[in-house]
Amino acid sequence: SVNSKNGTPVLLRDLGTVTFGPDIREGVAEWQGEGEAVGGIIVMRTGENALNVINGIKARVAEIAPSLPSGVEIHAGYDRSGLISESIRTLQRDLLAECVIVSFVTIIFLFHFRWALIPILTLPVALLAAFIPMYFLHIGQVNEKQRRRILIDAAKQVGPALFFSLLVIVVSFLPVFLLEAQEGRMFRPLAWTKTLSVAFSSLLAITVVPALMLFFIRGRLRPEAKNPVSRITQALYLPIIRFALRHRWLTIAVNVVFLAVTIPLALRLGSQFMPPLFEGSSLYMPTSLPGIGITQATQLLQEQDRIIRSFPEVDSVFGVVGRSDSSTDNAPLDMYDTTVMLKPREHWSPVPGLSNTWTMPVENRLDMQLTGIKTPIGMKIQGRTVEGIQAVGARIEQLLSRLPEVRAVFAERVSQGFYLNIDVNRLEAARYGMTVEDVQRAVESGIGGENIAEHVEGRERYPINVRYQRDFRDTPEDLGRVLVATPSGAQVPLNSVARISFSRGPAMIRDEGGQLTGYVFIDLKTNDYGSFVNRANQALAREMKLPTGFSFQWSGEYEFQLRAKERLKLILPVVFLAIFMLLYLVFRSVGEALVLIFPTFYAISGGLLLQWLLGYNFSVAVWVGYIALFGIAVETGVVMVVYLHEALDRRIRSGNQLTEDEIEQAAIEGAVQRLRPKLMTVTAVLASLVPILWETGIGSDVMKPIAAPVVGGMITSTIHVLILVPVFFVMMKQRALREGKLRQGEELNKTDVEPVCDIGS
Repeated sequence: SVNSKNGTPVLLRDLGTVTFGPDIREGVAEWQGEGEAVGGIIVMRTGENALNVINGIKARVAEIAPSLPSGVEIHAGYDRSGLISESIRTLQRDLLAECVIVSFVTIIFLFHFRWALIPILTLPVALLAAFIPMYFLHIGQVNEKQRRRILIDAAKQVGPALFFSLLVIVVSFLPVFLLEAQEGRMFRPLAWTKTLSVAFSSLLAITVVPALMLFFIRGRLRPEAKNPVSRITQALYLPIIRFALRHRWLTIAVNVVFLAVTIPLALRLGSQFMPPLFEGSSLYMPTSLPGIGITQATQLLQEQDRIIRSFPEVDSVFGVVGRSDSSTDNAPLDMYDTTVMLKPREHWSPVPGLSNTWTMPVENRLDMQLTGIKTPIGMKIQGRTVEGIQAVGARIEQLLSRLPEVRAVFAERVSQGFYLNIDVNRLEAARYGMTVEDVQRAVESGIGGENIAEHVEGRERYPINVRYQRDFRDTPEDLGRVLVATPSGAQVPLNSVARISFSRGPAMIRDEGGQLTGYVFIDLKTNDYGSFVNRANQALAREMKLPTGFSFQWSGEYEFQLRAKERLKLILPVVFLAIFMLLYLVFRSVGEALVLIFPTFYAISGGLLLQWLLGYNFSVAVWVGYIALFGIAVETGVVMVVYLHEALDRRIRSGNQLTEDEIEQAAIEGAVQRLRPKLMTVTAVLASLVPILWETGIGSDVMKPIAAPVVGGMITSTIHVLILVPVFFVMMKQRALREGKLRQGEELNKTDVEPVCDIGS
């Protein structure tokens, strides 16, 4: 009942027709190209474990499946558990391989199983932290005192330097901690993991390792010369270091030439924000011409999904067009979104000479949420009018489509729809005692429809919508005859208080930063976004002049890339200065600190060379690899300088007159006699990282660009440490001797240790 008159109720059926009907459709979901479906999105609470949530959902769906009506099934249109599980399996496989390789390298170089157990057992830091065998420091007999003193003195010799070198590695990772936004969220966990493991390693190096040495290294200590690995490597290295010290300037010149040749490779490498991560699924997001209807959009969606489903590599297809029943989804009917779940790679049909490249769902969602651009790279045009923005976008689309790197470019067309304008004549409305709001309320409820209540059936609720029948609102003339109630109860036609007309205009207006905005989506054949942007800017500057009041800016992943680049440019010099200060605190010498900074430049050259050979662009992942490389390169140099000082100390303690030849011989002795631990460290790092370079599992796309600079840089920095560091050390000490700055006992304040026996590590 809506009213009553003379005791008789006026019902809805007396005023119009009551029927069931659909709500206004703004989107469609489709499954496998077979027909429409109902889709839903599950939102996980912040901080929850995604894999546990997905497994719980699957278990719950399996529970309710028997109770579903006949013919109703629930399928996962997109399932991220495969991506998570495969990434974890890839990481577990690589970690296991690295542990086995490091253990094997340690056993080979030490050539003694019990001795090799010391570094092998320190790998599981969590376990060893609970079982530190400090008790063994207090156990021994009289005939073990000399052995104990040798082991403790050896640990004291390298302990402080190793502790500071590990501290250098921690400091070198500071740039990763200071990364912002998406790149920070991606790599900060890696930095925390690396820092915590190095922190525990530093603690173990000065606590647990000496204890394990006393426990495992028993019996007669084997001289370095008895180790076959040492004999072979020393025989190969000795003539090289002698030649380098004899021809110092030639050695330096060759290394400078190598730097001059490899460093410019950086100019030939491309740049991108992150290497593309294969997620095991694909996302297809085409855009149709504006103004398409719901029927045509549904047909087009089913047709494209049916074609995609026909490929043997495809497992399932779930497509949507338009917006869902959510206030957070504002997609128009010309925007399509098809999620394609792929079969495992071993079931793909090989195409000789081609590699498969896909746009991935996680990457796309991040890009759209952070920038609004659905492609990895795009443009945002800002200006005074929507029409002007659309014209500029069309011109940019025309120019960029000519570039060879562009696969497709689409400038967003603002949907030019028809609008029905009802302009209220305020003076005429006032004559009837009505306001603009009164007229608009009549238009809204009678023409547009108004939900006045809800119909309840069990737990289901349906809105009750009241509006004029189509016959009364089908043409402008019919709309003009719609009656509007006045405060006095009289009814006047709408055309007597308002002017009705049609016009065209945008169905959606974008606004960013207080300015009208339009998007240009660009799909590239290359991942080198930096080089493409440079060439595109040149082409646009040469062939197009923007109207006054209009501008454009690059967006998408390129926006993240610029932000990370500017951040690293600010932080890296500060980190290098901090590393230099730490080295100065260890060696109390500006010259030696500079010598130990040089390996980072040779590490960069080797990393650039391998990066160029493998075809990796500069990205945040690659720079994280270089950051890890800097600390390792400095650590290797620190170990070398410690041994050079130790050999020179022995010469000073002998009491003989120190000469330039004595300094050179001491350098040869320190470099050659301690070659094995340096090579063991480098070989373990290289051997554990090289398998990552040919890894093909999910997640390896990000791991390989991190590992490549470390592998290439470790090779060149090790050569520099083994050859150039002794050369610079000898040159500095000989100069100090000539100037009278190197005197008896001067070196003792740096490494005040007298080894009784050479234990070879």
